[in-house]
Amino acid sequence: MERPVRVAVVGSGPSGMYAADALTSQDDVSVSVDIIDRLPTPFGLVRYGVAPDHLSIRSVRDTLDKVLDKPGVRFIGNVEIGRDLSLEQLRACYDAIILTYGASRDRALGIPGEHLPGSIAATDLVNWYTGHPDVAPDAFAGFLAGARSVAVIGVGNVAVDVTRVLSKAPDEIEHTDMPEHVFAALRSSGIGDVHVIGRRGPAQATWTTKELRELGELEETQVVVEEGADVSDPASVAAIGSDKAVARNVAVIQEWSLRERDARRRSIHLHFRCRPVEILGEDRVEGLVVERTELDEEGQAHGTGETHVIPVDGVIRSVGYRGTTIPGVPFDTRRNVIPNVDGRVVDGEQIVPGLYVAGWIKRGPTGIIGTNKKDAVQTVGCLLEDAADPAFRTATAPEEPSVDAVLVGVEVVDVAGWRRIDAAERARGESAGRERTTIHDRADLLGSARG
Repeated sequence: MERPVRVAVVGSGPSGMYAADALTSQDDVSVSVDIIDRLPTPFGLVRYGVAPDHLSIRSVRDTLDKVLDKPGVRFIGNVEIGRDLSLEQLRACYDAIILTYGASRDRALGIPGEHLPGSIAATDLVNWYTGHPDVAPDAFAGFLAGARSVAVIGVGNVAVDVTRVLSKAPDEIEHTDMPEHVFAALRSSGIGDVHVIGRRGPAQATWTTKELRELGELEETQVVVEEGADVSDPASVAAIGSDKAVARNVAVIQEWSLRERDARRRSIHLHFRCRPVEILGEDRVEGLVVERTELDEEGQAHGTGETHVIPVDGVIRSVGYRGTTIPGVPFDTRRNVIPNVDGRVVDGEQIVPGLYVAGWIKRGPTGIIGTNKKDAVQTVGCLLEDAADPAFRTATAPEEPSVDAVLVGVEVVDVAGWRRIDAAERARGESAGRERTTIHDRADLLGSARG
């Protein structure tokens, strides 16, 4: 009997799990799939990117978790490519590799003062409040306690999530699975004003209506539309007329703009058509200089030369994610993705045999969780098409019978180890009256995995 095609999926976020599911849900080609992740836990941005108070979205983990129970699928956690395993070793052990490790770093603003103390990346803050093991428990406690007014630069869903988490009353987040040190820091937060900064208008914002509306439903925080909310320019009129989601977003903003200010102690201030040009301060952030913009007929922002200062003592940069490279893999430094054709990795004009890509590292940080399913299915389709060629196994025939021989001495977390981590988190949550409490410390995660 011909042996199964051995596939390594690098990254256990939605793209990786959907790829594994697609590979094992077909009968044309016999496959075995190892899902490799540098963290002891699976699910990537579903665990460490989705806001903790969005319980329905985070429940996608339960669906993804079922993939780990499928015959022919293994989870190999706590294994990092480049640290525990080289790409060359990986390629020697598998017929095909699908890279699905995402885009985890933040994009820079490229303005003076960006690196002052008190200027932080939204990606790092999100990692902290979701309990990512790479972020120290006290990483942002001082930021939250010391800041009174912060600017969140960006008008996407991550910016909305950060704004909402910072603006919620303690009892509005106590039901979530955030680690205890995060609860403690948020209870002690001194932030009273959050300024959301968008360089274009309400019709060009990329947040979804559901997430946007949640800002107006907070117990102790009001929303104030400060500037730039006019949508009479041709680009905005066209966007509203052609896209129902844009029209809904604009309607929400316009309704807020008509509200009277109330006596609540916290405020979210929306600033549209404002482009950040400098972060002020000597030893730490003391203010944000923004330039008013105008939109052309294509909806692109252009500076007017008119500037003003928004008084803040903290800045949170939320202008997108970017991918990073793995040594030995082609990389497009302009788009921050791995170059590919329908998921087949290419080096210049040449396809790299046996190497594939899916998810954000394939197409950039766009779409919702469900977008990754279609994306992964496309990539898997190409892989299966290639595997039907008799030369496929010859060109990428594994020299090692299993990656296990290469990982001797590495503390690998398998599916059973993840199940023990899951049980430990649920037990911690139950003791605090919650469904789950995230374990953030890597040593604790590995200890729980050992059982």
